[in-house]
Amino acid sequence: MSGFQTLFRKEVLRFRKVATQTVMAPVLTSMLYLLVFSHLMESRLRVYDAVPYSAFLVPGLVMMSMLQNAFANTSSSIIQSKMTGNIIFVLLPPLSHWEFFSGYVLAAVVRGMVVGSGVLLVTVPFTEVSLQHPVWVLAFALVGCGLLGTLGLIAGMMADKIDQVAAFQNFLIMPLTFLSGVFYSIHSLPPLWQDISHLNPFFYMIDGFRYGFFGISDVNPAVSFVVAFAALAVSASFALSMLRSGYKLRF
Repeated sequence: MSGFQTLFRKEVLRFRKVATQTVMAPVLTSMLYLLVFSHLMESRLRVYDAVPYSAFLVPGLVMMSMLQNAFANTSSSIIQSKMTGNIIFVLLPPLSHWEFFSGYVLAAVVRGMVVGSGVLLVTVPFTEVSLQHPVWVLAFALVGCGLLGTLGLIAGMMADKIDQVAAFQNFLIMPLTFLSGVFYSIHSLPPLWQDISHLNPFFYMIDGFRYGFFGISDVNPAVSFVVAFAALAVSASFALSMLRSGYKLRF
């Protein structure tokens, strides 16, 4: 497993070297979301009884930050390595496809968890957030970061240039994240849009993650976890099949 350990360490060091961009910037962005939305909506909206809107926002912002940064970590690393040609230094060693997959995805999970922890810490002065089911919080955080890290790996392998990865993020990841209930409960939507929301796997991750904080959710957390884990299993199987074939990695 020395190959996996080296690749994992290399990927963690990569985002640590530019922590201002990879960690501090998303934490600041989430804090601004909280300040603006809570200021506008705090006195006008209450989604759950006894849960202020600012507190309701926090789990969604934390999960959104984790998902987006886990995706960015793997996708940016792969596409940059392909464009500069240094991907060859990862392909030449006798790494199995499992080691390649695990090294990149687990590093993405680490970045997602670091960013999520930072977002949670900066919200402490602005609102009180309980943690009623920490096991669910950890479970959804790990599965969510793993899923988006895997999707980032797939996007990086499929793309030939940075703007293709950006298109993947802007036209798929970003809409699915914003339409997953980060800023609202789906019960506030018309019936048609509630049904459409149930087709979005990101909704289940955020709803289950929020349950870990408040003990309240729109869907049973066990169901949400099964859906999120199934999405991870499918995407991981697809990514591993691409790695076995060397799709767009071996020239």
